[in-house]
Amino acid sequence: MHRSAWQRFGSNRGAVIGALLVALLVLFALVGPWCVRFDPNLSDFVTGTDVDGSPVGPSAAHLLGVDNLLRDQLSRLAHGARISLAIGFVATLLSAGVGLLVGLVAGWTAERRHGWVDQGLMRLVDVGLSLPYLVLVMALGVALGDVTLTTLLAVLGLTSWFGTARVIRSKVIQLRSVEFIEAARALGQTELGIARRHLLPNVLSTLVVIATAHVAAMIIAESVLSYLQVGLPPPTATWGRMLQEGQSAIAERPLMVVAPGVMILLSVLGFNLLGEGLRDVLDPKHE
Repeated sequence: MHRSAWQRFGSNRGAVIGALLVALLVLFALVGPWCVRFDPNLSDFVTGTDVDGSPVGPSAAHLLGVDNLLRDQLSRLAHGARISLAIGFVATLLSAGVGLLVGLVAGWTAERRHGWVDQGLMRLVDVGLSLPYLVLVMALGVALGDVTLTTLLAVLGLTSWFGTARVIRSKVIQLRSVEFIEAARALGQTELGIARRHLLPNVLSTLVVIATAHVAAMIIAESVLSYLQVGLPPPTATWGRMLQEGQSAIAERPLMVVAPGVMILLSVLGFNLLGEGLRDVLDPKHE
């Protein structure tokens, strides 16, 4: 980005807050599990109970208390952050890659000799967008049975690229008739060369903005699946499963629900604010 773009980003309070939240989340996911001495999946029968044998609340040993199985809440939050970020980034990368490829092919073949390719791809996109996303993901999760991290990434990534493809297609159609594309064609560059040298660099900014906000959607999707118990199986620590496990004790120990809920909220808020800030910075009207 140009210096003026960085200045616009720095003057956008929402973008700065979003970037700060994302940076803190990444730091927590990277460093948190190393700083908390408790295993997220093991019960602590020594310091995890009160004198009456009930799970201990916030204490010197367990800063956020323990859950119903005497597992350290802070440790599970930190390991859950790793899972949420891994799923958010990898699933978004997969989704963005498929959406970019489909969008480039559809946009370049639209209203051309191979227009049937664009028509076929767009009908597939229409079908995908017509399906309720979370319902589709939940149905696939149930159908797969034992869900692993790999299958979850594949399901989330391969069912969320439809909107990205439509946006990239529109961008390619706009770019296709501009002067530098016509000049490249007149100079004898191949279609593949034009797409690689001219179209791809000009749609990447749009893709970055979409992908940034898309990470938040992936975090929500994973949390919903875990909450409904069709995500990663226990005892894997995920924020959605922590919400589900803590709801039975919300009256006595509300922190069991508040802590993962706040983490999900701040994560989604951070990525959405960052995405909006990048959209304003990378908007061609500001160049």
